[in-house]
Amino acid sequence: MKKLVIASRESRLALWQAEHVKARLEALYPELTVEILGMTTQGDQILDKTLSKIGGKGLFVKELETALADGRADLAVHSIKDVPMTLPDGFALAAISEREDPRDAFVSNNYASLAELPAGSVVGTSSLRREAQLRALYPQLTVKPLRGNVQTRLAKLDNGDYDAIILAAAGLKRLELSERIRAELDPAESLPAAGQGALGIEIRADRADVAERLAPLNHPDTAACVAAERSLARELGGSCQVPLGAYATLADRALTLRALVAHPDGSVVLRAEAIAPIEYADALGRVVAKKLIDQGALPLIAAVLAEGTR
Repeated sequence: MKKLVIASRESRLALWQAEHVKARLEALYPELTVEILGMTTQGDQILDKTLSKIGGKGLFVKELETALADGRADLAVHSIKDVPMTLPDGFALAAISEREDPRDAFVSNNYASLAELPAGSVVGTSSLRREAQLRALYPQLTVKPLRGNVQTRLAKLDNGDYDAIILAAAGLKRLELSERIRAELDPAESLPAAGQGALGIEIRADRADVAERLAPLNHPDTAACVAAERSLARELGGSCQVPLGAYATLADRALTLRALVAHPDGSVVLRAEAIAPIEYADALGRVVAKKLIDQGALPLIAAVLAEGTR
């Protein structure tokens, strides 16, 4: 193998992620040429509707998977929170990178925290998960949809369209925009999405040669946390059409997984958590999912999905 081609979306953040993986591969294998194939996905093109209305975050990965399937690329780099919980046949996640800050970030030009926002203030977010938690904790605020890449969202804030916006802290930090963060939201206030802050590297399942090259990029602790989160989301049929949060932490080789399912208006928020040894990450996700199911998560999810189609 003399060359690897990375498929990537063309947003600044996606290209940063691809360049990051490229640099790591070149450091590991100086003899290897690594190129980036920039692509525009459906998710990047349709900006006048929320993701929950147009098919979900899978719209950010389909074109990249096509490039893998037809041989134009050898691997694709994703924000793992954008990757559907079940991959199409013939594809596999070869590595999960070490996690950046998984928290949500509060960004505002005039206020230091959510608690400081006056009643009626407009908060922008692209996520039903964030929206549900905002509405539950701060019913006096007005939550409005916010689409586009990080720079577009910040520009809308700066233009006065919003009083504050909520973004992933990891993206802002990777783009050296940490100064825009006024507060990092505690997971108790805004539970992150499954996989938030971690990168996933996808390949064709039959490319054992590529998988071998990527093995050193896998971070076992992060991979275990993400496995628990994605296992839970998979059990519940999780997608961006449903407000679902899942966040695992690791201490002394034990995983603690916290999760929630909510109605977008914040009227119902179901929470559950459990602890298990790191070796049982997948099982832990299923256990916490069962706790949510016992509280009525499945009828709630069904109702949210039905409302989303109206």
